[in-house]
Amino acid sequence: MRLLLLPDELRSILKNPLGRLCKGDGLECVMAMKKELSSAKKVAAVGDMTVFYLLKASIVPDLAVVDNKTKRMPIPDHVVANLDHDSLKTIEVKNPAATLTKELMERIREILSGHERVKIIVDGEEDLATLPAILYAPPGSVVVYGQPNEGSVLVEVTPEKKKQVEEFMKMMIVEE
Repeated sequence: MRLLLLPDELRSILKNPLGRLCKGDGLECVMAMKKELSSAKKVAAVGDMTVFYLLKASIVPDLAVVDNKTKRMPIPDHVVANLDHDSLKTIEVKNPAATLTKELMERIREILSGHERVKIIVDGEEDLATLPAILYAPPGSVVVYGQPNEGSVLVEVTPEKKKQVEEFMKMMIVEE
């Protein structure tokens, strides 16, 4: 398998939050999730603004996945600068829109099974990285991502949630 492609008929499913939706601005949501974030085995964050607000609240995720864009537009320079955190090792991965490349999924798996805190800068689009983050995070972890124009979503990683994500990913198109 080289990559998974999200078919149009599955896109509407992902419009619904995969976990608990916190409505409001980024910092408000991080504060509302503080208890779950501080007790989580691992914290994975997907999306530039999600990572930005976690770091602003002094929460360094184990995995941060960004693409230097928000709502398909470049993020402001001060956000880019704040994403450059000392305790996050940075790697780059190519991942076209509406896909999950084998490389991105493998990097996420490696990071979430290791001990190093890593920021993946995606050349392309990072939106679907939430799926392998849930799939590969150990139970007891949380995955946080942005819900456009609404707030942030906190997904508590459980065996049931992993199974749900795995079943969804099996419906994606496999390209060699």
